[in-house]
Amino acid sequence: MRTSELVEAAEVFVGGRFVPAIDGTRADVIEAATEQVMGRVVLGGPADIDAAVTAARAGTRAWSAVPPATRAALLDRYAAALDARAEETARDVSRQNGMPITWSRVVNGHLPGTLVRYYADLIRGEVPVDVRPGLRGVRTRVEHRAVGVVAAITPWNYPQALAAMKIAPALAAGCTVVLKPSPETSLDAYTFAQAALDAGLPPGVVNIVPGGREVGSHLVAHPGVDKVAFTGSSAAGKQIGETCGRLLRPVTLELGGKSAAILTEDVDLPTYLKKILRVSLPNTGQTCHSSTRILAPRSRYREIVDAVTDTVRSFRVGDPLDERTQIGPVVTAAHRARILNYIEAGRASGARITTGGSTPTTKDRGWYVEPTVFADVDNSMTVAREEIFGPVLCIIPYADEDEAVAIANDSEYGLAGTIWTPDEERGIALAQRIESGTVGVNHYGLDPAAPFGGMKSSGIGRELGPEGLNAYLVTQSIYLPAPRGARSNTVGGDRT
Repeated sequence: MRTSELVEAAEVFVGGRFVPAIDGTRADVIEAATEQVMGRVVLGGPADIDAAVTAARAGTRAWSAVPPATRAALLDRYAAALDARAEETARDVSRQNGMPITWSRVVNGHLPGTLVRYYADLIRGEVPVDVRPGLRGVRTRVEHRAVGVVAAITPWNYPQALAAMKIAPALAAGCTVVLKPSPETSLDAYTFAQAALDAGLPPGVVNIVPGGREVGSHLVAHPGVDKVAFTGSSAAGKQIGETCGRLLRPVTLELGGKSAAILTEDVDLPTYLKKILRVSLPNTGQTCHSSTRILAPRSRYREIVDAVTDTVRSFRVGDPLDERTQIGPVVTAAHRARILNYIEAGRASGARITTGGSTPTTKDRGWYVEPTVFADVDNSMTVAREEIFGPVLCIIPYADEDEAVAIANDSEYGLAGTIWTPDEERGIALAQRIESGTVGVNHYGLDPAAPFGGMKSSGIGRELGPEGLNAYLVTQSIYLPAPRGARSNTVGGDRT
């Protein structure tokens, strides 16, 4: 059920309090399925970023000094507070970006608390002091400490999950965070603020300022920021990387993708078709790791085209709050127009549409696009090379496994991919040949305990797993003399 009451987010969250924006502007939030205003949010300006960074800097020393076990206990409370809001948060996200509610419950409702709890567990145990014997008879004590203030910039497609992938490890490491969510999904971002208040997190540990690109650029370059964590397009990521490179500022970039699903000659086709919605069209295709290029052996090409077409045609397009919906609307009218332009480009290049290709005739409002399948696609076509970020699949033929690998790797991206074969060892061997940060064999799904990230234009650095925690730590070596009574092996004098 929808409520006609507008959701108001008229303040930013800085220093542990909701406060009026200093130079903010009000913006309407439009519901993807109805095209109606569902709420209003304040978008902060540079002065609000300045205030948030100042608050984060003021809080970082005290937060990083909290003993890990105590910090873990606070994070457990934070996770519980996020869990308590899971259903409401999932619905807010679905209304804003069109994600089907059954999927939103998993990734926006329950995953944030799971991630916070996972990183709390990582820091809960006692870490032994790392004192290493040196090659010259001396010793080195190796310390790992919080990097400091983190600028976390997140997109609209998985707003809660992607923010938690940054907030959870950053807080566990002892960092403070300034979160800049996307304007399209700013309403749900305040879940992190409300949960922080409920959990009793100290002021300045979590700060939230929604805003557009200019505000994000100001945050990235801010002299009070020690690290940047960004998820978004490759074009924006390259600009952020350039700024951080000039400033010698650590950065994690999780960017775009154009991943391939390699179906081998012996593929068990029903297994792939059963999982195609989650692997190739999750969140109506608005997912960076979607396997949207389907590589099919020529010997079974027609069979695979027909089977994929029939399956995709059967997907239920509808209201994202309907439990039966599999494909919802896309996030904005402008994004729908972008997807439709790509579909026209595919048609003009000679690719054959086997299903979809337009907007549903049954929908008189909402930013819907029919789930679309292109056959007879060459990997040089625009629809096979550029990230469409919508419900569009391309089926590309290949002659043998070497050609399949070559096609999969013939992309500027390298974020994900899948292999589909009854022979798991064969699948692993093929996965090892793919130039990608992640590859699934007969399955694909991010796991909190496993590192996630890309190669090439899909980004640098890793999130999730212990590697995700390490990204928010800096290493310091403290050189110590040899223990008393020990003989030094110093060679050539102690000049280094």
